[in-house]
Amino acid sequence: MSQPISTRLPDFIVVGPGRTGTTWLDQVMRQHVCLPRGIKETHFFSLHYQRGIEWYGSHFKSCAASQLAGEICGYFPYPEVPVRIRRHLPRCRTVVTVRDPVERTYSHYKMMRANGFTARGLSETLERDPYLGGASRYGKHLPRWLDSFGREQVYLAFYDDLRRDPQRYIDGISAFIGIARIDLGGRSLGSRVVHSFDRAPRYFKLARYGRKLRDWLRERRAARTIEFLARAGVWAACFSGGQPYGPLPLELERRLRAEFLPDVEALERLSGRDLTAWKAPRSDRAQDAVPSAYEAAVVAEQR
Repeated sequence: MSQPISTRLPDFIVVGPGRTGTTWLDQVMRQHVCLPRGIKETHFFSLHYQRGIEWYGSHFKSCAASQLAGEICGYFPYPEVPVRIRRHLPRCRTVVTVRDPVERTYSHYKMMRANGFTARGLSETLERDPYLGGASRYGKHLPRWLDSFGREQVYLAFYDDLRRDPQRYIDGISAFIGIARIDLGGRSLGSRVVHSFDRAPRYFKLARYGRKLRDWLRERRAARTIEFLARAGVWAACFSGGQPYGPLPLELERRLRAEFLPDVEALERLSGRDLTAWKAPRSDRAQDAVPSAYEAAVVAEQR
């Protein structure tokens, strides 16, 4: 797995976890940095490490020498990944994106439903899939990244900040990785912040088959075909159209917040940030009567 001198590899990696605004970052940054061509996430350091560093480098072979290269991929909770990245990319700048762990977990669950990974309820899915809730345990996983790269090479980006002030959010990430300021131009964000899943898929089997087809096309880097099918409404037919999701049941939310509390408090200590808002159910937060800039933009776009 030695690195050939000619192989172009990333200068930075946004390691997620997923459902923390990484899709929005990909959309915003893709025109300003070189990201893997034809695919959003290679999953090399987690799922495809056996393919070798040359395979990984092939995703960046079209990058101009004047461009920074990077990847946005949900590597965050995999214990072996920080060591692997450090081995091949010792000077890589790492961005960890974090979100209220209960919101992130519920959003991830809805994405799993939409893509045909499960037809079960959230509680049962949490019991069967350790990654679902495990990816939200920032206090458990973040120290591994800090130990591997040092605090000067790890940047924490909070989803709450993206919702409040997207321009300031992207300014901080841009300055950290070393690119010129990306001017958002005050554009309405709407659903570009993160792919939302408001409804379950109409048919579980159709969602599963649609996901397998899309993954097959991604493996072959058939981005144009994927985009064509999206415009034709194929993915919408596969992954939505069913019953709308309701809010997370209050008792389940309280239980999850109690389970995530030690990790939230650990993240507070590591980041120096007050995360009181992540400790109480949303219904108990008086400040939520005032919508964030992101929430206001979504409402405006849906009208």
